[in-house]
Amino acid sequence: MHEEGWYQDPFKIHTDRWISDGRPTALVRDGDREGHEPPPDVAFEGPLVEATESVAADGEDLRRADDGGNTGVYDPEKARQVVIDSIPWGPVN
Repeated sequence: MHEEGWYQDPFKIHTDRWISDGRPTALVRDGDREGHEPPPDVAFEGPLVEATESVAADGEDLRRADDGGNTGVYDPEKARQVVIDSIPWGPVN
């Protein structure tokens, strides 16, 4: 099985880098800040070292981006009303 998860950035650019199937990805983090930076086009040397626990060790960092505040089933009528409410009604200048 190949490595999967947060490891110390083998390129030493960031604190940690997400490794997927044993390969460095563009997902990086420095402390509690995450970002994207593609890995360099060079091979890294040495073994991968697992990252220390993140600030969000409670699993908060594992939530999906579209998961926040979702409390129910998709309601097309509510979605339609949100769109209508977002239209600026009134005279056009």
